[in-house]
Amino acid sequence: MIPHSVTLPKKLPLVIVSDGVLLPGSTIRIPVSTVKNINLVRSRLTTGNRLRNTIIGIVTKETSKESHLGSLHEIGTAALVVQVTGTNWPRPSYTLLVTGMCRFKLLSIIQEHPYPVGAVMQIDYNKSLMSDDSDMQLKSLVGEFKEAAKMMIDLLDVSVPAVAKLKDLVEQVSSQQLTDLIASFVRATLPEKLQVLDAVDLATRLKVTFPLLLRHIQKLKEDKETGDTGSRKDLKIVKMTRGGRGLSRDADSYEDDPNEIAELEAKIREANLPEHALKTAMKELGRLKQMAPHMPESSMTRNYLDLIVELPWSVSVKDTCNISKARADLDADHYGLEKVKRRILEYLAVRQLRGDLKGPILCFVGPPGVGKTSIVKSIAVTLGRPYYRMSLGGVSDQHDIRGHRRTYIGSMPGRVIQGLRSVKVNNPVMLLDEIDKLGTGIHGDPGAALLEVLDPEQNSNFTDTYLNLPFDLSQVLFVATANALSTIPSPLMDRMEVIHVPGYTQDEKVMIGTLHLLPKQLEEHGLSPDILQMPQEIISTIIGEYTREAGVRALERKIGAICRAVAVQVAETKCDDTGTKTDSDVIVAEVDDDQMHKAEGSQKEDSTLEKEDSSHPVPEGSPALPNLAQLKEHMELPIIVDLKMIHDILGPPIFQSGLTGRVSVPGVAVGLAWTPVGGEVMVVEATSSAGDSNLTLTGQLGSVMQESAKIALSWVRQHAELLRIDKDFLKDEEIHMHFPAGAISKDGPSAGVTIITVLVSLLTKRCVRSDVAMTGEITLNGVVLPVGGIKEKLLAAHRAGLTTVIIPAANKKDLGDIPNSVLNDIEVVLVNTVEEVLQAAFDDGFGDMFETDNGKSVSPSSKL
Repeated sequence: MIPHSVTLPKKLPLVIVSDGVLLPGSTIRIPVSTVKNINLVRSRLTTGNRLRNTIIGIVTKETSKESHLGSLHEIGTAALVVQVTGTNWPRPSYTLLVTGMCRFKLLSIIQEHPYPVGAVMQIDYNKSLMSDDSDMQLKSLVGEFKEAAKMMIDLLDVSVPAVAKLKDLVEQVSSQQLTDLIASFVRATLPEKLQVLDAVDLATRLKVTFPLLLRHIQKLKEDKETGDTGSRKDLKIVKMTRGGRGLSRDADSYEDDPNEIAELEAKIREANLPEHALKTAMKELGRLKQMAPHMPESSMTRNYLDLIVELPWSVSVKDTCNISKARADLDADHYGLEKVKRRILEYLAVRQLRGDLKGPILCFVGPPGVGKTSIVKSIAVTLGRPYYRMSLGGVSDQHDIRGHRRTYIGSMPGRVIQGLRSVKVNNPVMLLDEIDKLGTGIHGDPGAALLEVLDPEQNSNFTDTYLNLPFDLSQVLFVATANALSTIPSPLMDRMEVIHVPGYTQDEKVMIGTLHLLPKQLEEHGLSPDILQMPQEIISTIIGEYTREAGVRALERKIGAICRAVAVQVAETKCDDTGTKTDSDVIVAEVDDDQMHKAEGSQKEDSTLEKEDSSHPVPEGSPALPNLAQLKEHMELPIIVDLKMIHDILGPPIFQSGLTGRVSVPGVAVGLAWTPVGGEVMVVEATSSAGDSNLTLTGQLGSVMQESAKIALSWVRQHAELLRIDKDFLKDEEIHMHFPAGAISKDGPSAGVTIITVLVSLLTKRCVRSDVAMTGEITLNGVVLPVGGIKEKLLAAHRAGLTTVIIPAANKKDLGDIPNSVLNDIEVVLVNTVEEVLQAAFDDGFGDMFETDNGKSVSPSSKL
């Protein structure tokens, strides 16, 4: 029971409810799901505050009423919070168990955010308002009311705890509390309940509540006489009221009601679900109807049914594949990449002829910034299908692919099912981006989970753990991208067809910058070709001095930096033109109507001429470009980028062309390496000093490269006499060989020829040619073995300005992928043995140091 004397603070935090009224003396549960009410619960009720801080105000929202308080009722109820329950997933939702204490008048709202706070005045349980029942007529009315209350209780089932407790309270509580208690039990409309709440003195409250009680008693009698189940329904209402479910939802609540469940059932029947999905959905709908709205399982079941309804079980788009259009789109969106575009057209042509998608899963492998993702977008545009990107970088939980079981709090479907839900068709183009960066953690292997997704023989019945229903993925066009193949699991790679997307040559980068990157950056920075022009020679300079990459991302950033600098100049010019005016610029005159019309006419003619003169109209919806006529009065247009402007904006060159200065001493050679981001040029250095006859290797080398160094050292010892060096060259000396970028781990079978060339250069005191780079592996007998990544390595040498590259003769087949523009600038030397490598690496070779049996000196197999 609440005390007879209650003193409220002058300010109370408010919980706003709709279609419900809390009366003093009753205990109910209030569902809380609006943002403001949730903020109140989190701030005031779930932080371990004392009981004195858990008094809140319950105010009813009336949509049909407007006052100085908006739609809030002026009379509210102060409530004591007894219990707080709820969940934070899938959306925050709480339930408050509150007991009404007394009435108050809401004077004003003094705070709106993060939750409402009102200024209140207590108007109930004050001594000035408490009746002492001294009036005889009032005493008689109270007695009749108690008798009617007892009659209502006799018509109910006393075995119900709530009814039994009410029977005891009739004689114990005061008359004021009894009227509120009975009013909370009987069935009444919202206006009737608000009338009871507004009745402050006892006499008025009895006059309002008595008719409601008599009406309820009459209904119970009629139900009992007819043998109808109405009494049980009324009893159920009494239980719900005492148990907390008699109060309707608060404003903007998400809880289910019969109309929402009926709408959900209609959606299920209209969704054209397969038989197995329809059966499961109707079963879950039946369970939802039996759940209380505030239970966590209710929202979880509702979310599950929403997922089933929103999935595109039978919704697809018709392909608009046209090979000629596809070729034109690929050529327009991507410069170069002829081999890649040819393979895509082959794939689309076979698809068009067969009419289905069962075929290999394409996987584009290449360095960053070469256009792998944009190629997939072009495929989606060509087919007329929605495009969905699923980034797999850093994913280490198999449930991200398969989904979580619904038994767990916070469970959700896998990313494949979520993607289909978002695109709303069952045959999109789905990009599996960065598939080589999948991780493995304590929650399983996501790469293994992808096996079922990418297998054409299995994905027609893909079962997501959350959905727990088979879904057909055979119509989805999966395309993967990766930077390297070494980290992709073999079973997963077996399900994909790998298409290598190599880096761009210098000429290709210049054309891409001219045709694609520069127009894009001009549009993004509000400029036009009439304002800024960048010759191809300048773009080539930016590529050579400020970027050293396989793709074009850094080039795009540099072009963007230049555009930003020009945008600042243009903006400052416009500000100066439209800024502060001097007194001589301001002329005040009276203009008659005729002169005004003439002025307006001349302005229209000028604007028409400007539109006709502009050769680059602004697309509709795009931001307006600067007025060229006004800009030309204050600056010279167009601005043509030159070398001085590049250095002023981008700073001094980052990369210097040529390696002459670094290879001008013995014991230094240039090697070529393959990395996931393209080919790299690596200067290998070696020095000798007094020591303990040892070979020291630094630069974080792997075991393969360390073995290559040992093989090279053994070959040099074996051929020391031919090289005219001392056989005991390591006696009392130590050779230290270093590979640059020591913070980066390096390994691979392609550094053998570079290591042996460095050793020979150091021991013979001869310098290696500064324009030569090399790659290849060696054996103990001096045979040069083929290596991989030839195209990336040749492109790296071309970027570095090297003119000669030594490669194994067995890699001649790989030269067919090298653009002619690169082969025309680089002399490719094919070698079979270490002797041929040394002849090509040094300026004068070794003369007669290496001779064949017929007396001729050894020379490289061929040169290209």
